[in-house]
Amino acid sequence: MTIKTTLMVTLSVLAITATSLKAEDLTLWTLNFDNNAANVALKKVATDFEAANPGTRVEIVQRAIDEHKTALRVAAGSNKGPDIYFSWAGLGLGGEYVKAGLSAPLDKYYTEYKWNDELLPAAAAFADLYPGGKHGVPFTFKGEAVYYNKKLFQQAGITEEPKTYEEFLADAEKLKAAGIPAFTFGGSVNWHVMRLMDVILETKCGTEKHDALKAMKADWSTEPCATDAFTEFAKWTKDYTLQPFMGIDNKQSYSLFTAGRAAMMLEGDWLVSQLETSGANLDDYGMFPFPTNTQRLYGFAEYNYISTKSPHPDLAAKFLDYFLSTKVQQDLVGQISSTSVNKNVQYANQKPLEAEWLDVFKTYGKVYMNGDQAFPLDVTTEYFRVINDVAAGNTEPADAAKQLQTFIAGRT
Repeated sequence: MTIKTTLMVTLSVLAITATSLKAEDLTLWTLNFDNNAANVALKKVATDFEAANPGTRVEIVQRAIDEHKTALRVAAGSNKGPDIYFSWAGLGLGGEYVKAGLSAPLDKYYTEYKWNDELLPAAAAFADLYPGGKHGVPFTFKGEAVYYNKKLFQQAGITEEPKTYEEFLADAEKLKAAGIPAFTFGGSVNWHVMRLMDVILETKCGTEKHDALKAMKADWSTEPCATDAFTEFAKWTKDYTLQPFMGIDNKQSYSLFTAGRAAMMLEGDWLVSQLETSGANLDDYGMFPFPTNTQRLYGFAEYNYISTKSPHPDLAAKFLDYFLSTKVQQDLVGQISSTSVNKNVQYANQKPLEAEWLDVFKTYGKVYMNGDQAFPLDVTTEYFRVINDVAAGNTEPADAAKQLQTFIAGRT
């Protein structure tokens, strides 16, 4: 064989090798997270996956939130895009890209990899919200519940956590009689007070009607429970909330809670570490899911989706399976999130409140989500406006549902 022939063969082999390596490339579009530990951890996962799968290269493209959303919208309308992309779960933000055809159904991968055997039920529940099959797998899951000051409950004569909404309302009356505001909220950030409306809507409407209203498949103006919910919301903001609250934000509301100015906050599982970091005694606080009588947990999730533009969906699913595996999730505890989406992960040196959250996550298999995750952005903005006007006393509850429906009808 001549030198020229040998060189040509060598170049051909290199070309074939390069082509095969390129064919095994995976691209993940995600956020540039404020928590840098999450960025570092995600890159390590990619590097370790490459080592376990020779010939595969994982490229992580990170952007700011608005840039990430723009990139996904462009990808949805083109023939190119990532193999895997990050988005929020739910019919609103995540559903926008599912509806646009960017997300591939993952039913066969859920079966092949038995993901439901490893995932927290509450975290996995969001995959079933979309029409046409399962979409996405959990990246993180955040539950929201009622935190309470044990001393203030004791002062009001409350001896046990409420199990039903009726018991909860009776406890709010006891607190009011004792001169203790039941809740503190920060109204200036919109979404903080929205949480109260969300949980009351679940309570008054039940699961099916609540979901239909948030999916904009039911008419807010003619559904009696919607008006009932706004009426109940107005009662809470008038009778049981630390006043005034519309001029303060969530951080100020937190300070008032830790100062003992109000008995409760409606917050996420992240509040445990926030309380601990600020020097609060965790033994002074308890937690329970808002008693809606529906047996669903309030919360939201962040998901990773396989793109319909991916030429390697099987490899993308293999990467997601690696990320969700017990071993990898065990290594990631405390880096991406304080609580893993994998139910088999073990935790050491847990505080009682942290252990209680784990019990909640393992107990609840169904969820309902925050309004700003369920609605498209423009409807979320109107939802905020209506809620704020009712809380401020500028809109009567009977008109609130009509105003929201008028806006929804005007956009379709």
